[in-house]
Amino acid sequence: MIVLGIETSCDETAAAVCKNGKIISSVVSQQIIHKQYGGVVPELASREHEVLLNRVVHEAIIKANINLKNLSAVAVTQGPGLNGTLLTGICFAKGLGMGLGIPVVPINHLEGHIFANFIADPSLELPFICLLVSGGHTQLWYVKGFGEYTLLGETRDDAAGEAFDKGARILGLGYPGGPAIEKAAIGGNPNAVKFPRSLMGKNNLEFSFSGLKTSLLYFMDDYKDTRKLSKKDIIASYQQAIIDVLIKKVTTAMNINNVDKCVIAGGVAANQCLRNGLRSVLGDNRIMFPDLSFCTDNGAMISYLGEKKIQLKKYESLSFSSQPNLKLL
Repeated sequence: MIVLGIETSCDETAAAVCKNGKIISSVVSQQIIHKQYGGVVPELASREHEVLLNRVVHEAIIKANINLKNLSAVAVTQGPGLNGTLLTGICFAKGLGMGLGIPVVPINHLEGHIFANFIADPSLELPFICLLVSGGHTQLWYVKGFGEYTLLGETRDDAAGEAFDKGARILGLGYPGGPAIEKAAIGGNPNAVKFPRSLMGKNNLEFSFSGLKTSLLYFMDDYKDTRKLSKKDIIASYQQAIIDVLIKKVTTAMNINNVDKCVIAGGVAANQCLRNGLRSVLGDNRIMFPDLSFCTDNGAMISYLGEKKIQLKKYESLSFSSQPNLKLL
């Protein structure tokens, strides 16, 4: 079975080919046009997908050393995401599927991130705790099996990735904020500033990052006048506040649910400070991260999950449309 996966939920235009559970090509094009605006502009993102999608899909097919007639199905992100960008990918996928006479499988973007971990390790054992952490979501899931998910906790306001992006803007570091903060924090003292860590009570599995962002904003207003600390120390301290919350919630969820394994999914999973912190607390055998190329939005997780859904006959007809607020449950 050969499945083409298409991902256009936000500002990455991505396509990948999965053959019998193996990713044989993956192409991601990051839209650089948004940097000048300090964040994603939805209308521009939709237009960029229209420009890039045909080339990205063509490149994925060429790299897989196949042609379109070899495809068994097309999988495409249905949501959550930006409505316009989702529609661009869905319309492309439906047109391709109808032209080739093959199924088109809608994929939940969040579920795709969870199952990106199976690409690296198909033998990954269930159940496990999943920390799904990105620019739009910060959630803890108990994953019992395919399609069997229990939401344990989520953010009440900003997602962790959003806290990175907004923090980077306050700090004058540009977009995307996560990589910018991680790079700028190298060599800084993570304990220099005692930024708040919210909702850290016993057995609390919910998140809140809006207070941290506000604290940074006020701190930087004072910093303009005093400049008592190096900016590198401030950046490292801000990053550490986010990381500390994520690590505490993961370990608490594992203890409460008596689960020995945790996987991390989403763009923030690429953060080396988070990776090192979790490995330090849990050890290598109890924590798993997807490959760096599969942390941010990608077509590989869509094609992989699409193949699995076809095998289990869990997909709809062509009547589906975009669902910007699609939930996992």
